[in-house]
Amino acid sequence: MPKIIISGCNGRMGQAVTRLCAEKENITIVAGFDINAVKLSNYPVYADPMEFRGEADAVIDFSSPSSLDRLLSYCTLRNIPCVLCTTGYSDEQSAHILQASKSIPVFRSGNMSLGINLLTGLIKKAAAVLGENYDVEVVERHHRMKVDAPSGTALMLADAAASALPCKPEYVYDRHNIREKRSKNEIGISSVRGGTIVGEHEVIFAGTDEVIEFRHTAYSRDVFANGAIAAAVYLSEIKTPGIYDMNDVLSNILKDI
Repeated sequence: MPKIIISGCNGRMGQAVTRLCAEKENITIVAGFDINAVKLSNYPVYADPMEFRGEADAVIDFSSPSSLDRLLSYCTLRNIPCVLCTTGYSDEQSAHILQASKSIPVFRSGNMSLGINLLTGLIKKAAAVLGENYDVEVVERHHRMKVDAPSGTALMLADAAASALPCKPEYVYDRHNIREKRSKNEIGISSVRGGTIVGEHEVIFAGTDEVIEFRHTAYSRDVFANGAIAAAVYLSEIKTPGIYDMNDVLSNILKDI
């Protein structure tokens, strides 16, 4: 039975993970980390990860980039695998994650949804077939409280398309101050913030006289929470340091089918 720590446990995603874990018989939450160290569930909550001395098999992180350094220091010191579900990391923080992965297993994904990760594979195939003659645009929509833009998922989808294109594209995030026609070798990325939108992502391949669109809509945060739990269960059994992602989880699930 994996013992799980939730970092960012008092946030909306942390509470979703808490609720879903409570419905599962094979998972135990042993502690939570949160800058607001208030106990909302039946496990202890610590503002400083180093205060927790108990055993754990994996950490699920739904906090913020500002918590990364302390969390990675704790995980590497205690040799505990870490599932990073937070987005918006700087280049320096990404380097820190890579350094930590030399000591412990680190799971990182721009999106924890099974559907989004399936969509990523479809985007690669579409870009390989259509990319040279079609313009690629990514549009993402999220709730008014999301602070980073574009979303990590939008960048993940753009990267998927870029990896299959015959040339290296330029990412264009804002066109209001550019008075020129769209260049051939670019991927446009647009962000919308408003209301309580959980998450919508659209990848558009616009060609001559036809448009092909791929869309994913999340209606509940549970799709991300369930993906994070699956990743934590998977990582709890991994002993080899390195960077892991949802493709590893999916491969592990498919091998038993």
